[in-house]
Amino acid sequence: QVQLVESGGGLVQPGGSLRLSCAASGSIFSINAMGWYRQAPGKQRELVARITSGGNTNYADSAKGRFTISTNNAKNTVYLQMNSLKPEDTAVYYCNLERGIYTSTSYWGQGTQVTVSS
Repeated sequence: QVQLVESGGGLVQPGGSLRLSCAASGSIFSINAMGWYRQAPGKQRELVARITSGGNTNYADSAKGRFTISTNNAKNTVYLQMNSLKPEDTAVYYCNLERGIYTSTSYWGQGTQVTVSS
């Protein structure tokens, strides 16, 4: 099994920054990608940013230019640096890990709340 533990959420004013971290442990081999998703009240969970094992990244349009995803492979950790935060970024942010050789299985963290408000 895979365990994902997120940290770094909180309350921040509009225009501020936060850095989310997600530490992976357990059966962390054959990792295809890690990413961050978010879910706001009443909305579906959506991709924020994703990074593959080869280092390719993709971002939601709303995140481009403001958020940066990165990894520390030695620490099996993925980060999401969020700058210029807006109230519409308010959501629960979930870490995701995809692993597998012939099929891909997704694992999820418990989520961390990000609230952008003055």
